[in-house]
Amino acid sequence: MDNDKLTGEIIGAAMKVHSAVGPGFLESAYEASLKFELVKRGLTVESQVPLQVVYESVTLDVGYRLDLAVEKCVIVELKAIEKVMPIHEAHLISYLKLSGIKTGLLINFHELHLRDGIMRRKC
Repeated sequence: MDNDKLTGEIIGAAMKVHSAVGPGFLESAYEASLKFELVKRGLTVESQVPLQVVYESVTLDVGYRLDLAVEKCVIVELKAIEKVMPIHEAHLISYLKLSGIKTGLLINFHELHLRDGIMRRKC
């Protein structure tokens, strides 16, 4: 499946979760629900995937974790916050660079209309 189709499938699943649950829950509830919905659709999903940083040939485990990695092709960074800030987008871009994955979605479930809380980035 190409990345455009895959991100469309992820966004559709996120909208289904948001329609069923609505805004106001913790990020972890959205993460578990979205993972369940994506797996139900036949996709391979990893959650809380550790990312390491390499500095001067030393591998550092500094606590970075991907919320979801779908089909090892798309990073999904989830938020349940009042407003997405530029630093959240910067985190996603950093995760893309560190992981070698080229496409990422930043989804903020705290929006009244989820379409207003979706950001797609490529690296």
